[in-house]
Amino acid sequence: MRESLFFWTSKLAWMMIAPDNLVVILLLIAWTLLRRGAYRPAAWLLGTVTTALMVVALFPVGEWLLYPLESRFAANPKLPDRIDGVIVLSGTEDAVRSSLWQQVELHDSAEREMAFLELARRYPKARLVFTGGSGSILYQDNKAADVARKLFDNLGLDLSRVTFERNSRNTYENVVMSRELVRPDPAQTWVLITTAWHMPRSVGIFRNVGWPVIPYPVDHWTRPGKLLRIDMNLSGNLRSLVTGVREWVGLLAYYLSGKTAALFPDPGDPPA
Repeated sequence: MRESLFFWTSKLAWMMIAPDNLVVILLLIAWTLLRRGAYRPAAWLLGTVTTALMVVALFPVGEWLLYPLESRFAANPKLPDRIDGVIVLSGTEDAVRSSLWQQVELHDSAEREMAFLELARRYPKARLVFTGGSGSILYQDNKAADVARKLFDNLGLDLSRVTFERNSRNTYENVVMSRELVRPDPAQTWVLITTAWHMPRSVGIFRNVGWPVIPYPVDHWTRPGKLLRIDMNLSGNLRSLVTGVREWVGLLAYYLSGKTAALFPDPGDPPA
């Protein structure tokens, strides 16, 4: 019950504070003010929104938020000769479109699955875990794990090696439900695969439940060394901004709710 309340509250709250949605809300307020003849506040509000959109269009402000997240844990970490398990978090799979078209449909974060398949090949004795149900409010019947199962089968992975967790709705449930399924020994060596900007929050949750993992970040969105640039790209920059704000809000929400023991976990933080 508590986790369901957190899930619903987080989804509804994000609808109101997401930067792209906030632009629409402010424009609606400005239109209402114009309709009521309040021209001065309407003009001020429209000017503010226009200025903000111009800044976002010209500068990679989203990457400025994402880069500290992506650089928190090293890319391409050196892995030991033996690992006991590999776990990958869902996020690539478009479960709704996959169901409608009856084939595997993916978003643009396929690096997660690619890295998972690569490590499955490199470590043939490692246990493999895919975790992900549905984070949608409306489409809970469409599960990311079902899409991943079909994808891995199509690509020739031995499915008997893979444990599929298909009931989780967010990252915290990914970790907790997967832990219940595989019962990892704290002395085992596990590798965690997820998108680079999502790694700090994910590692924080794993540490908080006593499941040590080696972070293996993939799917980087930022351009190191090119963060101070001008490029007229409203849609791309706005997308990065929305993602960056969401992840920082997620870090804060998970920390305040006790799902992580550190606000911004780093490579030196010990398990909780």
